[in-house]
Amino acid sequence: MDNQNLKAFITVAELGSFSEAADRLYLTQSAISKRIAQLEQQIGKKLFDRIARQVSLTEAGSELL
Repeated sequence: MDNQNLKAFITVAELGSFSEAADRLYLTQSAISKRIAQLEQQIGKKLFDRIARQVSLTEAGSELL
């Protein structure tokens, strides 16, 4: 697992927002989304439920956190 992907995951989980995580990590929202997608692919499970502009952890996301 890539440390940068994990850092992005933890930041999104803490803030509940991809865009706020992007601002905090000085990245674009697209870069955060790609890092989360890579992590989800590595793990083979969905980590966040994305509804409109809100995100919440899935069970797998909670276990990883």
